[in-house]
Amino acid sequence: MAAPADTHLLLRAFADELARCGVREACTSPGSRSSPLVLALAREERLRCFSHIDERCAGFFALGAAKRSGRPVAIMCTSGTATANLAPAVIEAFQARVPLVVLTADRPPELRQVGAGQTIDQVELFGSAAKWFFEVGTHEATPERGRWMRALACRAVWTALEGRPGPVHLNFGLREPLVAPDDLGDDPQPGRSGGRPWILRSTPGEDADAAGRALAVVARDAHRPLVVAGSAQPGLEAVATTCERLGWPLLADPLSGARCGGAAIAHYDVLLRSDEFAAARRPDLVLRCGDLPTSKPLRAWLDTLGDGVTQLGFDPHGAWQDPGASLQIALAAGAAQTLTAAAGYTPAADPAWLRGWREADGVAAAAIDAVLGDDALSEPLVARALAAELPADATLFVASSMPVRDIESFTAVRDDGPRVLCNRGANGIDGIVSSAFGAAAVAAGPVVLLIGDVALAHDIGGLLAARRLGLAITIVLLDNDGGGIFEFLPIRAARDIFEEHVATPHGLDFAHAAALYGCGFEDVSDVRGLRAALAGSLAGDRTKILRVRSERGANVALHRQLSAAVAGALKR
Repeated sequence: MAAPADTHLLLRAFADELARCGVREACTSPGSRSSPLVLALAREERLRCFSHIDERCAGFFALGAAKRSGRPVAIMCTSGTATANLAPAVIEAFQARVPLVVLTADRPPELRQVGAGQTIDQVELFGSAAKWFFEVGTHEATPERGRWMRALACRAVWTALEGRPGPVHLNFGLREPLVAPDDLGDDPQPGRSGGRPWILRSTPGEDADAAGRALAVVARDAHRPLVVAGSAQPGLEAVATTCERLGWPLLADPLSGARCGGAAIAHYDVLLRSDEFAAARRPDLVLRCGDLPTSKPLRAWLDTLGDGVTQLGFDPHGAWQDPGASLQIALAAGAAQTLTAAAGYTPAADPAWLRGWREADGVAAAAIDAVLGDDALSEPLVARALAAELPADATLFVASSMPVRDIESFTAVRDDGPRVLCNRGANGIDGIVSSAFGAAAVAAGPVVLLIGDVALAHDIGGLLAARRLGLAITIVLLDNDGGGIFEFLPIRAARDIFEEHVATPHGLDFAHAAALYGCGFEDVSDVRGLRAALAGSLAGDRTKILRVRSERGANVALHRQLSAAVAGALKR
């Protein structure tokens, strides 16, 4: 449970970031539940707070101030119908494109819908009139939550300003005690040095050459730059060319399309599992393109680099892909165009920096190949083989959970590899079969789906598209009779419930499903058989399921063996 001071410490950091981002005015109105918000805003010396008795007046006062200054103005109010009195001003701000940061106090979740006084449903209260709504919740004042709260304030300000300006709405569930202790103590996460916002964000619409020059200034003194490429931004293949030209290591998720060229590093996931390697390869600049890759070791490493390592993200869509609140700069510009422009103003890095990464990548690849062999199939070997064997015009659609992780961890660099797609927006396993058929329907070239048995069972009806729509894809099924990814998690220790309620073995024979939906079916158990079955299926005109059986416990052991083998090889 959060200590009495935690809410007030986090709100103090939030108000500090509002001021760092250029907010200079705030409007308050009376109330009990909103006391923590009043204290944070009124005690922030850089904010000029205007007190109002009536929330409707406060809203329109803030509207006029923001309209005149062009800066976002913060408005706070207490819970209940007080929040509804802000609606006319919020609607006007949306219609008139005026930036406001609306902060509403609320009861915590346990006091909602149980008859607590002055409590209404405030979630998305302003509907489509708010550009963005966020339920802040209650949190302990840890350094991690402090970073998150600072990033949240920055996002609120930049979102209110960016694109079509307008109001954003943050709803704060606040627990008692509502009055701060006399001495709050130190901030769990102090702000950036020099009074900078936690996240600086560029103005949208800046042309690529101007953004490139700005990036060149950031990169000018970097001796160990690093680029991380994920999915969801077009044209990231060009990033690979620029990185090779500048000698910048490129940690590229296969979903980015940039795992190619002389700068691409394929096995960062297993490399960064070695603490010694991670410490020795500390960069002084990280550029993040697209969504963050799936790799947990990579994400954790980026979050531990600290304030001394500048991390810049390219975010033209306003996606704010930064769960660890580690970004210092966000450019509202595309990565490919900006990096290409920056290359004209940026000197190449020391060749030894890239060479060290590539040598380690080669060591990891050799260690992985030695463990996996080239005969009996395993889940990592299937992923590695598909990425190596499929033709350049193929699309490899990958299911979430273990398949996408194995593709990221074990796919080698390849200049003419297949396009890799995955439903990583919400990371669910639903609808994967149907999505793969959809991809096959709109583009030329073969489509291969790599999927686990639970995901296939979840969308088994999607197989009907094969016969009804006349579509042919190849489905490589990893069948370990249950949710294999859960074997890697701590819940596995709960043996009394794990197998039935978490791993959920189903006992299905997918040969029957293939027959029911008019698909071909074949069991494969070794690399030679997989190659032959793939070749036959890709040459045919019928959807076919190629089943590879595995065992969940053995798969966990193999993954650990692979990590240990890479770590050992790096020490030699």
